[in-house]
Amino acid sequence: MFPRLPTVTKALLIANIVLFLLQQPFLLGNGTFEPFMLQPLRGGFDPFSPGGNFQPWQLLTYGFLHGSFSHLFFNMLALFMFGASLEQTWGEKRFLTYYLVCVAGAGVCQLLVGAMMADPVTVLGASGGVFGLLLAYGMLFPNQRVMLLFPPIPMKARTFVIVFGVMELVFGATGWQPGVAHFAHLGGMLFGWLLIRYWRGQPPFNRRPPGGPRKKNHLRSVR
Repeated sequence: MFPRLPTVTKALLIANIVLFLLQQPFLLGNGTFEPFMLQPLRGGFDPFSPGGNFQPWQLLTYGFLHGSFSHLFFNMLALFMFGASLEQTWGEKRFLTYYLVCVAGAGVCQLLVGAMMADPVTVLGASGGVFGLLLAYGMLFPNQRVMLLFPPIPMKARTFVIVFGVMELVFGATGWQPGVAHFAHLGGMLFGWLLIRYWRGQPPFNRRPPGGPRKKNHLRSVR
């Protein structure tokens, strides 16, 4: 399976799996990675005491750590499903840039939401980047058929994105599914959407000269 995957997608899968194994008690243990999980802003920023408080690097490192096998499995399944096609379309550099921007953007949104909560929690997982990939796949391949796992219902990628986006918004606003960083997921989708719009020169990043000719913009053609 791995030899057929593009380079960056394969590297991300391996990195997440290896780090999850290192988190286990029989190796380094979860506590070793606490300075790399996304800590809430309530503790302030103390560069001389990285454990238990927010550090800038956590906006990326939290996205490579997971809290359980199921958490890792479903994130890596989505990375496998959507990452390969996007990397083959964009190339290695652009794909990696997009993924990391989504991870960091999801972290920023989670910090902002956590700052308004009475008891914010530590966050870890690749879900923000994965939801960004889902958004990109729906934009670049809107009519491609994808299959839900539970229940197994086929639908167009564009519909798939809308369904998951609405679900995350409802769960986040109502608190029906506690223990999940729904606004981080939405943040990954938001920053992914903004980055694609920026690459395409579309509002709010319109780079076309005023009155200049407008070229036809294909969903598959991300400049």
